[in-house]
Amino acid sequence: RRDPSLRSPLGRPTMQHFLTGAELSALAVSVLAALLMLGGAGVGILLRRSLPHHHLNEHSKDVVRLGASLVATITALLLGLLITSAKTTYETQRSEVRQIASKLVLLDNQLKRYGPEAAAAREALRRALGPLISRIWGERAVHSEPGAPYQPSVEGDMVYQAIEDLNPQNDVQRNLKFRALSTVAAVTEARVRLFEESEAAMPQVVIGIVILWLTLLFASFTLFSPINPTGAVVLTIIAVSASAAIFLVLELDQPFAGLLQISPVPLRDALGSLGT
Repeated sequence: RRDPSLRSPLGRPTMQHFLTGAELSALAVSVLAALLMLGGAGVGILLRRSLPHHHLNEHSKDVVRLGASLVATITALLLGLLITSAKTTYETQRSEVRQIASKLVLLDNQLKRYGPEAAAAREALRRALGPLISRIWGERAVHSEPGAPYQPSVEGDMVYQAIEDLNPQNDVQRNLKFRALSTVAAVTEARVRLFEESEAAMPQVVIGIVILWLTLLFASFTLFSPINPTGAVVLTIIAVSASAAIFLVLELDQPFAGLLQISPVPLRDALGSLGT
């Protein structure tokens, strides 16, 4: 179990985004799913040609169609749940990023109101934000080792220490220091929560089961129906559409990488406003 340090709000979590054991990308998994579905259709064609005729009578056809309808319904429900869950997680983490950005701006404002004595803390805060952005969205965010603990950064420790070292001279400064520490705690909570949410990757077995069900469905499509060029094109379009849904789930599940990654603009904007 990870041991996240609550001392530094700007300490970076090492994000992990593993889609499969081989660290395949969402696009690779989706393409593989489409190929497996089309392969299932090919298996259905081979079975139709090789099975004895009495195995392909009307009774067998009814059983296969009813079973395929049940599997299709379950698959659609599961895919819908996966997309909804991934979208909710994605939106939650995007909200966390925006909250961190707003709280950092608030922290800088509180330090500015404290007076020139807090200049060192404000400068440390500005220096810490750049590495924070690069560590969340940088190359290490995608290729970190599984099970890596939450590690506070040196820059984050310096911000915390600079605020702790402030020596208030009046009630106003004491109140501002207390509020700054409260903001630090809020940022810390948001950072740890963001780290924990990023660790909750989509279970690989669920994606595998969905692909298996879709492959079986494609096999049932061609088991009783001869395929002509038009049918082959339609099956290909259906396979691409189903794999696109899987791609969407996997992309939403890795919010700090890929085509649908969360934008770092809020934090970059916050960086531009610090120290002004």
